[in-house]
Amino acid sequence: MKYNSTRDNSVAVTSAEAIVKGLSAEGGLYIPESVPAVSIETIEEMADMSYNDRAKKILGLFLTDFKAAEVEDCVTKAYTKNKFGTNSIAPVYKLDKNRYILELWHGPTCAFKDMALQILPHLLTTSVKKTGMDREIVILVATSGDTGKAALEGFKDVEGTKIIVFYPESGVSGIQKLQMCTQEGNNVFVSAVNGNFDDAQTGVKSIFTDKEYAAELDAKGISLSSANSINWGRLAPQIVYYFSAYCDMLKGEEIKAGEQVNICVPTGNFGNILAAYYAKLMGLPVKTLICASNSNNVLTDFINTGVYDRNREFFTTISPSMDILISSNLERLLYLLSGRNDGEISSYMEELKAAGKYTVSDDIFAKVRENFRAGFADDDKCRETIRRVQDEFGYVIDPHTSVAVAVHEEYAAASGDGTKTIIASTASPFKFNGDVLTALLGREEVEDKDEFELLRILAERYELTVPPSLGELEDKDVRFETVCDKTMMKAVVNEFLE
Repeated sequence: MKYNSTRDNSVAVTSAEAIVKGLSAEGGLYIPESVPAVSIETIEEMADMSYNDRAKKILGLFLTDFKAAEVEDCVTKAYTKNKFGTNSIAPVYKLDKNRYILELWHGPTCAFKDMALQILPHLLTTSVKKTGMDREIVILVATSGDTGKAALEGFKDVEGTKIIVFYPESGVSGIQKLQMCTQEGNNVFVSAVNGNFDDAQTGVKSIFTDKEYAAELDAKGISLSSANSINWGRLAPQIVYYFSAYCDMLKGEEIKAGEQVNICVPTGNFGNILAAYYAKLMGLPVKTLICASNSNNVLTDFINTGVYDRNREFFTTISPSMDILISSNLERLLYLLSGRNDGEISSYMEELKAAGKYTVSDDIFAKVRENFRAGFADDDKCRETIRRVQDEFGYVIDPHTSVAVAVHEEYAAASGDGTKTIIASTASPFKFNGDVLTALLGREEVEDKDEFELLRILAERYELTVPPSLGELEDKDVRFETVCDKTMMKAVVNEFLE
């Protein structure tokens, strides 16, 4: 299977080349030339498989230039009980008769990004060998919180690679910042950026598309690549867990083979819900995809109107991983819905760059509405939902998961749709302990307490166990304190490389 660019159909590369490059030269995103089909019979067979065997099955359909043994090696190294604390890797928790929480945060950094970023380094190093490259790979990452730590942990001391992570100075939680700035490893670097996530993401993209700079690095034997969800090697592993959740529900006799489910995803960059859309295209019985946003509800407005407009106030919320106004992976969806019309997609992206907005064709908008519904929840609604879910079910959720629960409740009430729904839970409540405890106990119980006191309170009050990777942060030294303006990001990269 070849991979095309969303902005140039003439580009045709292997999956290994797409993973190594990350982003096409003209700024387009790589996308498989066709969508592999998975039958209901195959899904029934997968119900009796382990998570790893399901992953090998699904990833093998996309990584056709990989040998089966190479796919198996990558999967086996990524998904272990030692790293995820459970053989299930991504277990499903039944909240009530219609709602099932897909827990994607059991990995080493306590966020759903581990599901892809534990395997991406292995996919990348395998891809480098397959493409015959003899050069150093430098991973550039812009993060709104979770991707940064997950990427740092995944690429830590991986031979032949270096990784540089940029995060918004005031746009991540205290725990997220500590996780990144205390990162161990000889090939890692972290810098804050004055601005928001979109500033950091735009800065990274501009480095990727700077042809002069690419030539400079090429002369030094260095190639840039990405661990953001613009890299297909990040997105493909996310498709796996939607199949796995359905298989678990099937095995647990919560659904019958072929029965449709809804999937509700809290999303900012659109990658996680795009993976669910791919699962649907492949044959997973999905009725409706529900896109849940926080107050930065640019995706909600787009799905409801067909107009994407980032010219709006940017909010810093208690669900910071969704504080995004430029949703990169939406470009992949539009490419698919346009019938792979690269010219049309290039036109939309040019409009977005020039005017900050675009309006899709009536045909694309109709297809969006066939598949997606959307809503948003502000911080007050988010806190109320955290409190109510704990009161009713004795189950503690983080602010991002809370957004999804709230939006799904609103959708179900308005539509009368009682379809069983998989709700993606994207982070451990311990990563956002202050905001979770504020919702549950009130602000006065949280004030003047540091991150580690809050971890202990959350664990003791609600009979939970602090994830070891978060508890041990208390004894780690801060290694990275760089803060730069968005115009200086390339200089930071150069300084680290030299």
